[in-house]
Amino acid sequence: MTDTCIFCAIAARTQPASVILEDDHTLAFMDLRQFHPGHVLVIPRRHMPDVRALDAGTGAALMSTIARVTQAVTAAFPCQGASLWHSIGEAADQEVPHLHFHVHPRAPNDGLLRIYPAPPSLPARTDLEAHAARLREHLNSAAVRHRP
Repeated sequence: MTDTCIFCAIAARTQPASVILEDDHTLAFMDLRQFHPGHVLVIPRRHMPDVRALDAGTGAALMSTIARVTQAVTAAFPCQGASLWHSIGEAADQEVPHLHFHVHPRAPNDGLLRIYPAPPSLPARTDLEAHAARLREHLNSAAVRHRP
């Protein structure tokens, strides 16, 4: 827990939140902003800035809570789909530097989360293979080893 993190304060119950689910490792609560009713945030109780700091045990607990919350959101609120998202850093518009996933009910053509500002490029297979090789090198490095 950090003294300045609003999500740590919510997890410690020193700040109010409309909690819908909690366990030893995770907490799910209503986002204050409701583009569509049912927008929920899911966080680990332990402070970590983003998914890159996630250990396997917390990750498993977090994904289990995300799945349960997504089932509840899509059952409780009329929607034709759902989006799950997590942003890392200022460039990705992460507003709270505590790992959190949004669970958001969706409607067709609602304009939420427009992914590409323009049509993306379709690189040649050789370029994709080069990108894959670069990523495999990093996956095998000490900096990106799997965390137990």
